[in-house]
Amino acid sequence: MIRDRGKIKWQGAFFMPEHVKMLGEIRRDDLKIVKPILDEYQIEEFEQKLLLAMEFTYKVKIKVWEEGFFFEYSGTITRIDEFSKLIYLETEEKIIKIKFGDVMNIELMN
Repeated sequence: MIRDRGKIKWQGAFFMPEHVKMLGEIRRDDLKIVKPILDEYQIEEFEQKLLLAMEFTYKVKIKVWEEGFFFEYSGTITRIDEFSKLIYLETEEKIIKIKFGDVMNIELMN
């Protein structure tokens, strides 16, 4: 009588850490989104909202594209560096530096 282990026989018994890491990276790469291209009217609108938010210390919600994924940050703008094109956003926990080229949307909050 042959005792076959069935499904257990074909399951992976051991995965090396490098293999598990590679599988995770492949899954992550499948979820990445190509960076949208903004026209100059959208960029001008973002600049006006940034200046308005900084002048009157409005809270803003900024949608940012980073390495294939979208992230949203909310807080107040403390500084805009025109030379390095960075926005300094003060959140509840820390100050975040955001590249102006990675901004996808800005909403003013009251």
